[in-house]
Amino acid sequence: MDKMPQWADVVLIPLISLLLAAILSALVILAIGENPWAAFKLMVDGALMRSAGWGYTLYYATNFIFTGLAVAVAFHARLFNIGGEGQAMLGGLGVALVCLYIPWPHWSLALLGASVGAALFGALWALIPAYLQAKRGSHIVITTIMFNFIAAALLNYVLVNLLRPVGAMDPATAKFPEATHLPTFRDMFSTADTIMFRGAPANVTFFLALIACLVVWLLIWRTRLGYEIRAFGHSESAAKYAGISPVKITVIAMLISGALAGMMSVNTTMGESERLILNSTEGAGFIGIAVALMGRSHPFGVLLAALLFGFLYQGGAELALWTTIPRELIVVIQALVILFTGALDNMVRMPLEKLFLALRKGDA
Repeated sequence: MDKMPQWADVVLIPLISLLLAAILSALVILAIGENPWAAFKLMVDGALMRSAGWGYTLYYATNFIFTGLAVAVAFHARLFNIGGEGQAMLGGLGVALVCLYIPWPHWSLALLGASVGAALFGALWALIPAYLQAKRGSHIVITTIMFNFIAAALLNYVLVNLLRPVGAMDPATAKFPEATHLPTFRDMFSTADTIMFRGAPANVTFFLALIACLVVWLLIWRTRLGYEIRAFGHSESAAKYAGISPVKITVIAMLISGALAGMMSVNTTMGESERLILNSTEGAGFIGIAVALMGRSHPFGVLLAALLFGFLYQGGAELALWTTIPRELIVVIQALVILFTGALDNMVRMPLEKLFLALRKGDA
């Protein structure tokens, strides 16, 4: 018998962890001489109470959905993919090549092509660490971390020496052709009388991220491959006994994970910048780890956690603009969320398990 109901594990523990992180964050805000309640109201107003704020919140959330799903798929195979940042960088290169060198007649076709390019480059960048783990025993955490640095150096070289337009100073590609520009939320939801999402970078890629959530759910819980990934993650020895190849599952899970991380760049490179620039990932690959942890590696949980972190990012920008609270405080809040939902998970889990066991005994 489970010590705790499934709903408590999926909903209650993350909520309590979030509450503890919020309390500690409030103490930090108090310590620097600001009002925590006023800061929270400012964050809510700037991130949720105006369409422009929602536009930025959903833009950031789109990035975190892709990287969170990437980490979640790897988690199900008991693999810790910390290379989402590098895979997203190389995914951006795939997007740029597809948009610059293929004459697309319409943005919808360009979106499909860019998604394939981003997924392919992200997957290929995850392939080498996957092979080293599966065949050579090299730890996936070490190799994926190192590949982040290699990706950054490689992208810098490509942008400066190969793709930079003649006479340009920025390490960036040329602007993508007009036919590849994606509809923004302002284009999609504004009317002649009312302008919505003014200046916000949210675009149609958000709906691609929602589709990715559905596809990952179907893959993990409704396909044979998903069953094999989960079986391998629960017990490698039992999976081998059942005829599941550890090498095959390790490589396939990492390819899917890398492809999802790479697809994040469709939002940043094609949707927002409309060209490939350095540092477009802005740490989203690492935030994906926290999103996957908080979302319990379930696509719906990842979606909710991504929205939370999107709110924190946009709310943090409002705090930095209108108060003396530095934007780096949001990094502190993110770290506290990661701390409680990951490293200190048992601090919340164990008392709850004892509580539910006591309640069961009382009912018996």
